[in-house]
Amino acid sequence: MVFPRHIPDEHGLLESVAIRSELLKGRIRQLYAGETLGGVRFRYALLVLDIVTVLFIIATSFLPRSKAIESLDVVFGVLILADFSARLIISRHPLQHFTRLSTWTDLIVIISFLAPLTGEAGGFLRTLRTLRLLRDYQMVARLRVDSSFFRRNEEVIFAVANLAVFIFVMTGIVYETQKSHNNHIANYADALYFTVTALTTTGFGDITLPGTVGRLITVVIMIFGVTLFLNLAKALLAPAKVRFPCPICGLQRHDSDAVHCKACGTVLNIPDEGAD
Repeated sequence: MVFPRHIPDEHGLLESVAIRSELLKGRIRQLYAGETLGGVRFRYALLVLDIVTVLFIIATSFLPRSKAIESLDVVFGVLILADFSARLIISRHPLQHFTRLSTWTDLIVIISFLAPLTGEAGGFLRTLRTLRLLRDYQMVARLRVDSSFFRRNEEVIFAVANLAVFIFVMTGIVYETQKSHNNHIANYADALYFTVTALTTTGFGDITLPGTVGRLITVVIMIFGVTLFLNLAKALLAPAKVRFPCPICGLQRHDSDAVHCKACGTVLNIPDEGAD
């Protein structure tokens, strides 16, 4: 007797794979967007990873390259690549991500970590990842809920982050464009020193960037750097504001002791955390 051969149900197999794929996406989406305790902890872990990454970039930029540093580069690169891939997997429109500047910034970050031959200058571009993370709506909303310090100093934190990213990126550009022909730029410390003096318009004159490109870089540092520096000063000196949406007009920012909305006059009931 000849028994019929078992023919695999290809439709059922594909359906099973699709179900497992959707379950995996659901679990990843829960980590990145869910309000569960595990999801919140996961996003805070990403925040800690990003802070550690930036500290690593800053510290190693002033050190000679070594096998240990290159090995850590690969570790950070793999972790960031996993984060980048997970965000694409859970996205309902993944191709739209490649129309955003933040996506290409992440790709530059990953390449700079996984390809040590890109040099140290590329490392400073990695700090752009911090700016992207601080613009993450869900993370910012969670920090507003969990941290009274963040709520009180949100504008200052963003101003410091913007200024720090600008300084480190421009330092990398100065070093990369000047190291081959400018004897005054011998290392990152020299490039950082010039960037800060140009940004504050102190201009000691002991280090200059010759040529048209050098002058244009100096102009960019002074114009944008001074603007970011003034934004930081404004955030530090301006009266403290609290975030509380007006129930009538929707105005978000009010004086900490406001009783009425300045826009429409509605009586506000702003929660008070109390004084020590």
